[in-house]
Amino acid sequence: MPTSEPVALSLPNVLLVEDDDILAQAYLEYLRNEPCNVAHRATVASAIDSIKNLSPEVILLDLLLPDASGLEVLDYIQSNALPISVIVMTSEGSIDNAVEAMRAGAFDFLVKPVSAARFSATFKNALERQALRRKVVAYEEAFTQSGYCGFIGASLVMQSVYRVIASAAASNATAFITGESGTGKEICAAAVHSQSPRRNKPLIILNCAAIPRELMESEIFGHTKGAFTGAISDRKGAAARADGGTLFFDEIAELDLALQAKLLRFVQTGVYQRVGGERTERADVRLVCATNRDPMEEVEAGRFREDLYYRLHVIPIELPPLRARNGDVIAIATHMLEKFAREENKRFSSLSSEVEALFRSYSWPGNVRQLQNTIRNIVVLHDGTEVTRDMLPAALRDLPVDGTAASTRDTLTPPIAPLWLTEKRAIEEAIRHCGGNIPKAADLLAISNSTIYRKRRDWAAREEEFWTSTSQPYDRGLP
Repeated sequence: MPTSEPVALSLPNVLLVEDDDILAQAYLEYLRNEPCNVAHRATVASAIDSIKNLSPEVILLDLLLPDASGLEVLDYIQSNALPISVIVMTSEGSIDNAVEAMRAGAFDFLVKPVSAARFSATFKNALERQALRRKVVAYEEAFTQSGYCGFIGASLVMQSVYRVIASAAASNATAFITGESGTGKEICAAAVHSQSPRRNKPLIILNCAAIPRELMESEIFGHTKGAFTGAISDRKGAAARADGGTLFFDEIAELDLALQAKLLRFVQTGVYQRVGGERTERADVRLVCATNRDPMEEVEAGRFREDLYYRLHVIPIELPPLRARNGDVIAIATHMLEKFAREENKRFSSLSSEVEALFRSYSWPGNVRQLQNTIRNIVVLHDGTEVTRDMLPAALRDLPVDGTAASTRDTLTPPIAPLWLTEKRAIEEAIRHCGGNIPKAADLLAISNSTIYRKRRDWAAREEEFWTSTSQPYDRGLP
């Protein structure tokens, strides 16, 4: 049973901010059997004081308070980068305020009147998210891995990714993977599944960009016999086949809006109907989603439902491009070289120092997938014990590179660089400083998340032309 004020226990502290005494008592009753310590405040000023003194992990926040808007509490939390999950409670007529609160960093919102079941489910999700945050912090200094569940690389930015995956896997919350094409989003989804309690159940993968739109609903939810031309028998969809396991939506931003509405209902309730069916069915699945687009840009452009985005974007996992992974490119290339050499019965076992220098300096716009294709091309078309420059595809072989300078980060002092390159270095350094956390880096740089996503996409296109055309001695090892 929660106490009226937090006490010196290991239980999480919770702050209820509600000025209506009747509603406050109802919420306190809902929380009576939850494992937490609860404090109740009725104003913005007292809530902010309590945040300073009590360090709550979860805040249940009314937006219409007597002294100010509850959004000021959210502003305080965001400006101080406090690790607090905020659940906003609002009336039916104030949904716009709730959406604004979500944009300001709220974890979820509840529309009054709130049922006990809905209240409890949302509250438990918030506590679960906080537990995951604590695990990530606990792993910060635990160990360094040279690879993890199909990933290869020991760079600092990948250590952060490994820890987030490990923490996310233990949860049932939806994981939302973002990253450029070729960064390993499907490997990431498989890692989340393989480390989860659902590992012995199916992992079902749907590539939303590869399935025709008119068939997508049937692929997800199944269909009944005669539902459309060619439906000669009942067919289970991905949701039914993934029951008890994990359902991975790759390139989820490709779903059309009408189907997004049906997916939202499934995410909220676990209930769906087959195409042509009349009865509802239920599936217990853990959702993992991925996209190579900036999801907030898709929301702002009206191509992706905002309410669906906030339901899916519970545990974000940002996969870095290969160019931001420092020396990982050599470890990955060597691993692939040995693997393909065995498959093709070739003798390759190493890269020459000149090839290593070139690989480090190249920007790899196609990321790990491009590197994989490059190594396979070399192994299939050549033989030897060491990969030399003359074996590389022409696009790489003809690039200028100083083998000594390109192999380190500090041997060259760059002259005045183009403005976009200077900006790129500053933003990537901020992202590394924040352990790969783009929202935190954006906050420190005083720009929006979508600005970083957009600029990173633009850099990939500009770098290829720049590095192949410039004769200036820039240090290409720098991001």
